[in-house]
Amino acid sequence: MATSTEAPESWYLALLGFAEHFRTSSPPKIRLCVHCLKAVFQFKPTQRIEARTHLQLGSVLYQHTKNIELARSHLEKAWFISQQIPQFEDVQFEAASLLSELYCQQNLVDSAKPLLRKAIQISQQTPYWHCRLLFQLAQLHTLEKDLVSACDLLGVGAEYARVVGSEYTRALFLLSKGMLLLMERKLSEVHPLLTLCSTIVENWHGNPIQKESLRVFFLVLQVTHYLDAGQIKSVKPCLKQLQQCIQTISTLHDDEILPSNSADLFHWLPKEHMCVLVYLVTVMHSMQAGYLEKAQKYTDKALMQLEKLKMLDSSPILPTFQVILLEHIIMCRLVTGHKATALQEISQVCQLFHQSSRLFTNHAAQLHTLLGLYCISVNCMDNAEAQFTAALQMTTHQELWTFIVTNLASVYIREGNRQQELYSLLERINPDHNFPVSSHCLRAAAFYIRGLFSFFEGRYNEAKRFLRETLKMSNAEDLNRLTACSLVLLGHIFFVLGNHRESSNMVVPAMQLASKIPDMSVQLWSSALLKDLNKSCGNTIDAHEAAQMHQTFSQQLLQDHMAACSLPEHNLIGWTEGLPPVQLQPQNGPTTSLTSLL
Repeated sequence: MATSTEAPESWYLALLGFAEHFRTSSPPKIRLCVHCLKAVFQFKPTQRIEARTHLQLGSVLYQHTKNIELARSHLEKAWFISQQIPQFEDVQFEAASLLSELYCQQNLVDSAKPLLRKAIQISQQTPYWHCRLLFQLAQLHTLEKDLVSACDLLGVGAEYARVVGSEYTRALFLLSKGMLLLMERKLSEVHPLLTLCSTIVENWHGNPIQKESLRVFFLVLQVTHYLDAGQIKSVKPCLKQLQQCIQTISTLHDDEILPSNSADLFHWLPKEHMCVLVYLVTVMHSMQAGYLEKAQKYTDKALMQLEKLKMLDSSPILPTFQVILLEHIIMCRLVTGHKATALQEISQVCQLFHQSSRLFTNHAAQLHTLLGLYCISVNCMDNAEAQFTAALQMTTHQELWTFIVTNLASVYIREGNRQQELYSLLERINPDHNFPVSSHCLRAAAFYIRGLFSFFEGRYNEAKRFLRETLKMSNAEDLNRLTACSLVLLGHIFFVLGNHRESSNMVVPAMQLASKIPDMSVQLWSSALLKDLNKSCGNTIDAHEAAQMHQTFSQQLLQDHMAACSLPEHNLIGWTEGLPPVQLQPQNGPTTSLTSLL
């Protein structure tokens, strides 16, 4: 609007009123809104009104139409004219912000960066816009994987916020920098930074929702740091604090009172998005710990919340949350013996990829990994190898790379004729020497894979050493699935060696733990061992009971196997490049061997 020193013309107010009426109609009448705004230029308005109208036109066209070139033209004019007008920061910097966003959408990143840099340079007397533009340029560098430049900008922002007396926004800049440092695995820099953030957050006394949202941000970083490190038991106190914090936020009412410091006019995430994020990290924890029913419960809650939010909110973070939730629940389904459901959820991920190239770029390696795990579960080892190989070519993420290599090694062990490739892989994930990541969980899994290989090679004492190391590590951090797998394999080794008592001491707790998870494959394996153990010891009744259990698990797995292999989505196991196919031909029936399940 015009400033207080110049009364706005009645024609301008009338056209603006009509434009806003058409924009907010249900459904919006964008063509009429644009028509009213364009009519402003017929009256030869002042530079202020001209610049603001170009901004309004650019904004409406960008957000509500596909006419990006025209939107760009209006925004460029708004940016150019506004720079010639003193004390016109709101139009000037909003034009710069929106125009750089549009440039990025058109893949004109090299145009967006200098624009943002200039806007940052001339906005130092306007704290809100200076901080917002710093965040925006940092985000742009992050999307380009230039985390060093992004961290530098966030550091500049933190210092600027401190100078202008905004401890709240200083904490936001520092927590954002901490997030990027975690992504870069610069742990020596993360720890002191998070300690500083903790002090700032606890000492800041402002809007209760803003304070709690800072605490959620801080705790989410702590929890994901622990989960990345595979420290599932150690994370529990932080996770509990996070869950309590989100409950507190949900009881607080949003205050409409604006902060006195304009630099404090930021929110990390809306309350509803934070709730979904806390569900998500809870699912991640439950899956890694082996509480799969709990993971299922929280996934259902989160996906229901997401569906509601997506009806009203087009934020790109929501589909990202959805994909990560689906990735975790798919792994749970494969463990619990629900492969057909897992395939249908894999198909949902494929649909989301077709809606967003960014999602495909960031998560294609994870989808190939999930398909590799599915292939193992239906005994399609050649396809599993192809999927894991495709995933390795697509990822630079060290933890994911290590997870894939570990599973690929298990494929080579099962195939039994890939010794050279297997030795090469095992050397790259040697848990005793130069292990590639700091994850406790992945290192424990690497010991298990070594134990499995030694077992298949008949080197039982060596296998026992590796498996005891796995047990020690998995017990220390409550890694229930690894514990169950190690116990049943040790039980198998003792059975082969004729030590039935020691075998029983391993298999019985393995069965109990597998039932609690529940892990269908370990239950099948344990029941087969219990049947043979009791038969060898002359315990006819117990052997019969174990045989019945084994028969039940076999039937469940076979039915699920046949259902999965009959689905059209089963054909995804042949996809190794480009976007995943969406139109899939139905299967005539299972095409894979069932022998590995029996």
